[in-house]
Amino acid sequence: MDIGYVNARVRGMHSYLLPRKSLDNLVLKPDIESFIEELEKTLYREDLERALVIEFGVRGIENALRNNLIRTFRKIFRFVEGDLGEKYVRIFLRRWDIHNIKTILRGKKIQISSQEIRDCLVPAGELDEVTLRELLKQPDVKAVIDLLATWGHDVSIPLTRNFEKYSKSYDLVILEYALDEYYYEWALSQVSGRSKDEEIIRNLIATEIDVTNIKTIFSLQRDSIDPEDGEQILLLGGKFLERKKLVEMLGQSSFSDLFSYLQPTPYRFLEELKSSDNRVKMSAYQNALDAFLIRQGASVFRGDPLSITIIIGYLWAKYNEIINLRIIARCKSVMVTLESLEAELTYV
Repeated sequence: MDIGYVNARVRGMHSYLLPRKSLDNLVLKPDIESFIEELEKTLYREDLERALVIEFGVRGIENALRNNLIRTFRKIFRFVEGDLGEKYVRIFLRRWDIHNIKTILRGKKIQISSQEIRDCLVPAGELDEVTLRELLKQPDVKAVIDLLATWGHDVSIPLTRNFEKYSKSYDLVILEYALDEYYYEWALSQVSGRSKDEEIIRNLIATEIDVTNIKTIFSLQRDSIDPEDGEQILLLGGKFLERKKLVEMLGQSSFSDLFSYLQPTPYRFLEELKSSDNRVKMSAYQNALDAFLIRQGASVFRGDPLSITIIIGYLWAKYNEIINLRIIARCKSVMVTLESLEAELTYV
């Protein structure tokens, strides 16, 4: 399919994303019922009507939003399937395969119900709902990995390779790091060329690696983990933070010391979140990094009108809209203050 035609379709879809005014209007609704009533005036109406018949309230809303996201992502993939843009869209969608496998492994480890795990899955990648349902039927972490290996899915390779190490400590970080390392190495290998599109997407992936490493270092600092152990879960391929600098950051004795390493990078904004008494606001740091990553991804929509990055930018913007709507719904259900709710939203 001609990329100009595809991008025209995607720009049309982008025009239907909720503007800031509409989101602000949803934020101002006094309760979950009025939020639903207002959201039914948008393109989410059909998804809401179907989902709320089965389950009302926040869970019904989240099911509606998840179904809308999945359908949208699969529609985009059909636009580019078999064409040059397929591999770029596949990079974005495979993030959901990694998310889903991590979610299933976590659920099996702490032995929560399959329904609870399913509610957190987004079958938008190669692993569709039927496939994920089979994985959910497995009794434990090993069985999930074994089934993936039986299917010959390549994501089973890092899991199988690291399972013996995991079985000695039952620390799920081992398997989660193996999945991340596999995904980012694969993703970067897909965009190793010299075209402008590949450079842009390569930079987005490298930025995501930076964000993941910063989150890891902050968590290790908070939990006083030995730096040598921390080195084992640092990812290669970041844009602004090479391994040497990351290792030096691991060796710092306080959060304040970490910020000096971020000053020459776009992540210097994190220091602004530091409280006057230097208390750690881990969720604030993580949310700010997530927001930064989303804005970077969505920003490429404004590039060359004949670039595949138009599609990537839309995918990030759509993902952001779903996240914002989920936040608003959850906050309305527990009567969070307006100020606290607005602080959680990301506008692109």
